Amino acid sequence: MSLDEKAWQAVRSRIALAARRAGRDPATVALLAVSKGQPAAAVRAAYALGQRAFGENYVQEGLAKARLLAALPGIEWHLIGPLQSNKARLAAASFDWVQSVDRLKTAERLAAARDVQAGPLNVCVQVNISGEASKSGVAPDSALALARAIAPLPRIVLRGFMGIAEATTDSVRQRAQFQLLRELFDAARAGGLALDTLSMGMSADLEAAIAEGATLVRLGTALFGERKTAATEDAAV
Repeated sequence: MSLDEKAWQAVRSRIALAARRAGRDPATVALLAVSKGQPAAAVRAAYALGQRAFGENYVQEGLAKARLLAALPGIEWHLIGPLQSNKARLAAASFDWVQSVDRLKTAERLAAARDVQAGPLNVCVQVNISGEASKSGVAPDSALALARAIAPLPRIVLRGFMGIAEATTDSVRQRAQFQLLRELFDAARAGGLALDTLSMGMSADLEAAIAEGATLVRLGTALFGERKTAATEDAAV
């Protein structure tokens, strides 16, 4: 068994165990392999093990990998990093999902730039659930209003919410942040929005996220190890 396969099986086991402990079916928790800073060869290896969804932080890095791996059927690319306004056109053309929408203007630009022949672009509203100034995302008290404004836009489909919890050893504090995002998700659904995605939880905190209802966990280090290359900010297009 290769090291890649061992990591893969370990991650799958962690997700399944966390789901069962929460009284959930492991099949209700999807895995997004965060491939930022990893070479295309690492993505190809994960694909060979059955992974199809990959997350990138930077538009141009993701676009380069998507071009290299375009022949792989069913591969799916998610943008999970902050989206600069001048990259909306590229993001709309290159990704299947944009999980980091935190302004109506960004959503409108994605909708305007999406080619109708490509099918709808899946988007999530990113919420700053930790309240840290260093993190992107709309404030929790504005998240529902933003979701309602995005939902009717053409050529995009609002799928749910995404959030990043604080990196802390205080498990109660961390769990409360995931709970906040789940409550927003539940409130949006109760208000009539047809959402199905609660994207939260990473390599260090996936158990807490799954306990609070995550439907998609975003894992990089646990799958690939440390980054092989240094990711940098997108250059101007």
